Amino acid sequence: MSSPTTMPACLYIVATPIGNLNDMTPRALETLKQVAIIACEDTRTSGKLLAHFGIDTKTDNKNASNNTSNDDADKIEENVDKPRGYNKLWAYHEHNSAIQTPKIIEMIQQGHSVALISDAGTPLVSDPGFQLVQAAHAAGVTVSPIVGASAAIAALSVAGLPSDRFSFIGFLPAKTHGRQKQLETLKSRTETLIFYEAPHRIIASLEDMAKVFGTERQVAFCRELTKTFETVYNTSLGALSEFVKADSNQQRGEIVIVVAGANTAHDDDDVSIHDKLLQRLLEDLSVKKAAALAADITGVKKNALYQRLLELQT
Repeated sequence: MSSPTTMPACLYIVATPIGNLNDMTPRALETLKQVAIIACEDTRTSGKLLAHFGIDTKTDNKNASNNTSNDDADKIEENVDKPRGYNKLWAYHEHNSAIQTPKIIEMIQQGHSVALISDAGTPLVSDPGFQLVQAAHAAGVTVSPIVGASAAIAALSVAGLPSDRFSFIGFLPAKTHGRQKQLETLKSRTETLIFYEAPHRIIASLEDMAKVFGTERQVAFCRELTKTFETVYNTSLGALSEFVKADSNQQRGEIVIVVAGANTAHDDDDVSIHDKLLQRLLEDLSVKKAAALAADITGVKKNALYQRLLELQT
């Protein structure tokens, strides 16, 4: 891969570090060096990352103008057949995706490779890019992942909560009513839930979670992962709300909240209903089979139901 023209023409989805720059993979570096175009959320942020790794975003045409705007793909479009002599860093975000998407697809169709990166982590995870990937598939363009850091998965890995089943929720609504309404729809979900939250909303969001999910629901607070002031704090929602309120430093930076799923087998409102079901199943099935069938019916974790069945037999 000595030049962009020797690299397979496709759309590369390239993960970048979420904090510690040593998490940049060799494959990601090689890809970003070789592609013809790098589409990114913010050219200033990505420009600093690329400069750190010595990746030149200027092509080598000595006769090219030095005044080409990072955001101005219109001037480049007329040179689609030979994309040289311009800044290969293109802005791609929610406000210009409708314009940039067809231009990027056209570049790939004419034989030029393109990489999509976000400000940090894996693109499309609460970041722009869906329209571009969808358009690439529709046009028959190959889409290839260059894997790496993801804040959601990094938080899940250190949360100390069940990871066999989880849902990535992303950012909750900004306003209290909408936030509480969405949390109500998630209240009875039994899988682990992963949220992103902005620093200026973290206290309000934690208070709403404690109100809707209950103060005793287990949670892991993961802040500034891989960075100097990393925080990983496993506690209850009630205690976490007080912890964050008491320390303004915990109200800054990139925040991931990992919340345990509902253990409805021990919810006072549901115990009697579940017990009746379990007792009826025990009439015809072994404890193991009864727990498995009850788990399928109720969505409650099988191990919790198994333990409850043993209690009912005593």
